[in-house]
Amino acid sequence: MSSYYHESWKDVLEKEFSSNYFHTIANHLKNEYKHQTIFPKKEDVFRAFLLTPINKTKVVILGQDPYHGIGQAMGLSFSVPQNEKIPPSLKNIYKELANDKELLSEFKIPGHGNLESWANQGVLLLNAVLTVRANQPGSHKDIGWHFFSDNVISHLSANCNNLVFLLWGNFAKTKIKLIDHNKHLVLTAAHPSPFSASNGFFGCKHFSKTNKYLKLNKISEINWNL
Repeated sequence: MSSYYHESWKDVLEKEFSSNYFHTIANHLKNEYKHQTIFPKKEDVFRAFLLTPINKTKVVILGQDPYHGIGQAMGLSFSVPQNEKIPPSLKNIYKELANDKELLSEFKIPGHGNLESWANQGVLLLNAVLTVRANQPGSHKDIGWHFFSDNVISHLSANCNNLVFLLWGNFAKTKIKLIDHNKHLVLTAAHPSPFSASNGFFGCKHFSKTNKYLKLNKISEINWNL
């Protein structure tokens, strides 16, 4: 399994993997992968931890659970592979970026939804739940993944400095209590879903605020262009 995540995460993740709750997750998934179509592929479940080393992490964007359509989930929150149709929430993320006039470099809306370049720059694209059954959103929300993601967030809060946490939507906002606001910047807004984006996501300027905070703390900014 270690080939599925960056070695910098080894101590953090192996502690979780050895816990009782994770044995429950593993047993559940072993059966599910045999009898159900599960997303993402096994090798991509921990992809966020492969592309973004813990010591390079600058920003955490928290999603809820993976896309449940065929070919969409790739182990990175909000991201889809290069050749997949851009999902509605990601379209709205792009729209907000394009309208954020406080960004130093103008954002050009791409023709794809692959966010790997963000991950490679230190944006941890973390879903609170890391797996899902095909066409059944939220189907794995009760198998124990919340223990895993909560512990990851708590570890980042306690052991890193000057991270930016982007929490969009009511679910993500419940994680505020896990984060030390004296050490990190926490930005909250409505979810970028078409159902809620107009209620506070559009105009939040989270991307320019993120870069201003990073610059203030002498951390290299994120190039949001893909």
